[in-house]
Amino acid sequence: MYSAIASNKRNTFLIMGVFIVLIAVIGYLFSIYYGSTGIFWGTLVGATVYTLIQYFIAARLALAMNGAHQIQKKDDPRLYRIVENLSITEGMPMPKVYVVDDPAPNAFATGRDPEHAHVAATTGLLQLMNDRELEAVMAHELGHVRNYDIRVMMIVFGLVSAIGLLADIFLRMMWFGGDNDHPPHPIFLVLGIVAAVLAPIVAIMVQAAISRQREYLADASGAMTTRDPEGLASALEKLGNAGTALRRQNSSTAHLFFANPLRGASFAKLFSTHPPIERRVERLRNMGGSF
Repeated sequence: MYSAIASNKRNTFLIMGVFIVLIAVIGYLFSIYYGSTGIFWGTLVGATVYTLIQYFIAARLALAMNGAHQIQKKDDPRLYRIVENLSITEGMPMPKVYVVDDPAPNAFATGRDPEHAHVAATTGLLQLMNDRELEAVMAHELGHVRNYDIRVMMIVFGLVSAIGLLADIFLRMMWFGGDNDHPPHPIFLVLGIVAAVLAPIVAIMVQAAISRQREYLADASGAMTTRDPEGLASALEKLGNAGTALRRQNSSTAHLFFANPLRGASFAKLFSTHPPIERRVERLRNMGGSF
């Protein structure tokens, strides 16, 4: 378990380094073409500022985009007390608790650290799960909080968004930036188009790879908290049978959810931010013998 945490942290920093290098390379190539090092430094500074802004406001955006509303203990004593008891067990600050009015069973966590964490469950999840299964799902979400997954995910999301934005800007510069004396060179136009198309795809693939590893880690963390891997496996099987696609389709926040909230995932497994439910269940049941 602890070796997996260490391995995922190393891999995450490595992949984040790849993001930064990718941004720098894009900026450097265009700075050479336009003969201005200001483009390179402006790219790095702009990406950094953008990521910092995402770091502080992404949690509120995620909650608003998914229609989550905060509750107190009197509003839903069952959910609130489960989260409260799990927080006490883990020695963590009590996160703010939210409910999303959606019949699809799902849940997510967001926030930049345990002191600024938020956990949310859909009305569909509350109706479908028994207490044991609901506790397992929320333990999974608190596992994301404890492992600082939510911070990493927001940083990665900011970088993915920045790469897509920069690629689009640079493509427009390549296409419209020439003049009669210095028209765009066809080779640079082709390279610009390739970079603009491939950079966001590569970024999304890397984001998905990080997300899938983090889901496995949060499953293991949640099972260790409850000492009940079978409870989480049972919850996952129910989700697999019921379907987890939300009415609000937000691909930008899909990686935050307990299970894939998007429709049509079978046609885009390469870009899925979640590992297959069957594989997660298998891992949990293999883990069960150690408790």
